[in-house]
Amino acid sequence: MIISSWNINSVRIRTENIEKYIKKTNPDILMFQEIKCEDDKFPYDFFKERKYNCYVFGQKSYNGVAIISKIKLSNIDKKFNDPNNQSRLIASDIKISGKLVKLICIYLPNGNPVNTDKFPYKKKWLKNFINYLQKQMLTYDEIIIGGDFNIIPNSNDVDNPEDWENDALYKLEIRKEFRKIINLGFKDSFRLFNNESKQYTFWDYTQGSWHKNKGLRIDHFLISDKLSNKVKSVTIDKFTRGLVKPSDHAPIRINF
Repeated sequence: MIISSWNINSVRIRTENIEKYIKKTNPDILMFQEIKCEDDKFPYDFFKERKYNCYVFGQKSYNGVAIISKIKLSNIDKKFNDPNNQSRLIASDIKISGKLVKLICIYLPNGNPVNTDKFPYKKKWLKNFINYLQKQMLTYDEIIIGGDFNIIPNSNDVDNPEDWENDALYKLEIRKEFRKIINLGFKDSFRLFNNESKQYTFWDYTQGSWHKNKGLRIDHFLISDKLSNKVKSVTIDKFTRGLVKPSDHAPIRINF
């Protein structure tokens, strides 16, 4: 089973790139963040033609998450205590190797600028998300969290980390919250296979960031400890960032 996660930065204007991605990687499940459309504006027909079922939690112009899947998913869950009532989490049940697994797609708030109400919103969101996970763990032994976390976990996940110490993506108190999630019983799946620096999932559109490889690793798959021995590979599909009219994020793909 292949599951991908991609901050698509507006799903309706990226369908050509999505088609190229599907043809090259053939994911069974693809989770999107920042779809930037309401449910009724989502390109259902495009995905239906490619044999995917669509599960959407949209929002006008901003945010929005979705899961598309070749297999029908069950127990679709959009109930999360978002402090600002935004569309940032959708979840479902899937089966991997016969085991029931909770699949959670998130788009965590950016939090910048830190001297505005956006930063307290991010901190509150993280607190609520940890509470949400603790409740899910009472029912599910195995959980997969994929999405745009807007968190740089470590110094080797960003170019010039000292420049980011006061940024909401890298502030120490935010990285500590990320560590709290890990300590619940999760693993940063990408780092199970790759410990190299300069492995990024996001490159800004400005200042030649893509060509200079000045990026950030802020898109992650966190998996329950019990799932780690079922993972064959985890890949950042950087080729998408070099396409015409790309998202500023690349997908991350996990192969069970």
